[in-house]
Amino acid sequence: MAYEVTATRRRPQRFEDLAGQEFVAETLRNAMRSEKIAHAYLFSGPRGCGKTSTARILAKALNCANGPTATPCGTCQQCVEITKGACTDVIEIDGASNTSVNDVRQIKDEVLFPPQSCRSKIYIIDEVHMLSTSAFNALLKTIEEPPAYVIFIFATTELQKVPATIKSRCQQFNFRLVPIERVKTLLAEAAAELGIRAEDEALYWIARESTGSVRDAYTLFDQVAAFSGGEITYEKIRDKLGLVGVDRLNALFEACAANKPSDALAQLDGFLQGGISIEQLIANSTDYLRSLLLIKNGITKESLLGQSHDRFSRAVLDAWNATQLERAISLFLQLYRDIRYSLSPRYELELAFSRLSWLNQYVSPAEVKAAIDKAHALLATAPQTGAPAAVQSQRPNTASPAQAAPHNGLPMFSALAGAPQTDGGNDYGYAPDTASPDDAGQTAMPEAANPFDQGGAVPPEQTAAQSYTTDPNALRDRLISELKVNDALLASSLMRTAQWTRVGSTIRAETDSEFLRQQIEAQREKIAAYLTQWSGQATQFAVTVRARQDTAAQETPPSVRIVCNAFRGSVITVTKKTAEEAQEQRPAQAAADDGRPSDTEQFDGDPTEEQNESL
Repeated sequence: MAYEVTATRRRPQRFEDLAGQEFVAETLRNAMRSEKIAHAYLFSGPRGCGKTSTARILAKALNCANGPTATPCGTCQQCVEITKGACTDVIEIDGASNTSVNDVRQIKDEVLFPPQSCRSKIYIIDEVHMLSTSAFNALLKTIEEPPAYVIFIFATTELQKVPATIKSRCQQFNFRLVPIERVKTLLAEAAAELGIRAEDEALYWIARESTGSVRDAYTLFDQVAAFSGGEITYEKIRDKLGLVGVDRLNALFEACAANKPSDALAQLDGFLQGGISIEQLIANSTDYLRSLLLIKNGITKESLLGQSHDRFSRAVLDAWNATQLERAISLFLQLYRDIRYSLSPRYELELAFSRLSWLNQYVSPAEVKAAIDKAHALLATAPQTGAPAAVQSQRPNTASPAQAAPHNGLPMFSALAGAPQTDGGNDYGYAPDTASPDDAGQTAMPEAANPFDQGGAVPPEQTAAQSYTTDPNALRDRLISELKVNDALLASSLMRTAQWTRVGSTIRAETDSEFLRQQIEAQREKIAAYLTQWSGQATQFAVTVRARQDTAAQETPPSVRIVCNAFRGSVITVTKKTAEEAQEQRPAQAAADDGRPSDTEQFDGDPTEEQNESL
């Protein structure tokens, strides 16, 4: 016999042979057993998953000499003719080439004649979504009420293009992609039939490349078997089809993980010189990174990885975390979209691998936020310069200025960077004060007697020389300068207060806004603590809202008030000159209302027409 491709030779002939479509097969078998057969079926699903094969099996089950039966014999005349495609009562129509109304009209004429040699007359229309709208409409009545001996079976890969009027008249069956493990089993059976030895890794690669389509898997299997010489290995597939194996990808990505872009670019040039296409290299690299991400998340299923997880480089897995691997995958996915419009796809590929060389320095937005939150927490508890004693007493003890100097006043950086701390170190990364009397030449000051060790930022010798002042305005300026660094919002609110005055032991401030008063009042104790320290005596602080004088309502002319009421406006300011001018204009306005000139009107020369009219 002539050579027959694997996809045709291994086409399913029974419901039991349908791979991955157990729901469809079981439903149709039960329909046969109970003789509840619909007049129209709609099979939908991706390519190569068994839609047309199921339609032929259903035709044989209905027309078998022993049927209708769920298990057609396959040996009677009807089964043999249907298998060969020579049965006159089972008509297969290609919907892509018979799309017009005339083709549907021919079907409507043919259904009037009963079958010649079979029990049922079956129409199998493949790619039914290609029919025109007029053809669908012409077929509606026939599908809804066909003769008892006519059954329609529609198959399509694009269910969304089939009108709802057709769907509602058919029983719908959705075919699914076949799992990779099942496809690999089918390929192993096909190899055994042909007497070909095949490695599991090679069959896994073919099954994964088929993406769940059995026909695609058989087609690729025939291609690989043609150049393998009776033995299919992954190395032969890699060399013949220009693939990059996991071993070579391990070496390439290890160079990137070790921050060696020169080695990575040299290996990349070797791949391209060896005839590997850029698109294939990008696809293999993306698949490799995906496998690393799965392993990083604890997934080691061989059918998902394509090979054993032990074959992937442990150095790469240790160098990059899951977030960085996700970043690398997105980089290659975007690269595949960009190369079609690129000036040079090779430049784009080299740039991508160069970026991978510093991938271990990539920080995700989530990590940045966590670091900022940690910095905020440290800043909230870190010692502040010139803070009052009332505030300092709530903070932990810190080290001396000499020990804090290497940190430049920012001890939280060492904690954020993950620097190791010595035994007994505090939360800010300072080393504990362990100086002995022999080392310093003097006895260490007790903790209670050393205000600088209690959290103050001013050395003891400077604290002793500190001057006090009771001038409220001087205290105001000093307080604003201090709070500009520690509490900018409070400093801004204090800048909008009027001059301060002292009444006894209380300093009073005035503001024009109730909102500002509430903001300052919330920090009154903190302000009082500063004022007490800098004035050298117990000082209270109070803030009030300055009363406004509503002079606008008193001095605003009546005419302006009428205009404001009419247009819902308000007077911003009224000057003295404006009020005087309004007073002078009142006699002239009154005279004009009486129809006579006022005493203040002056005429130079002959009166104008307007003046004559007014006179």
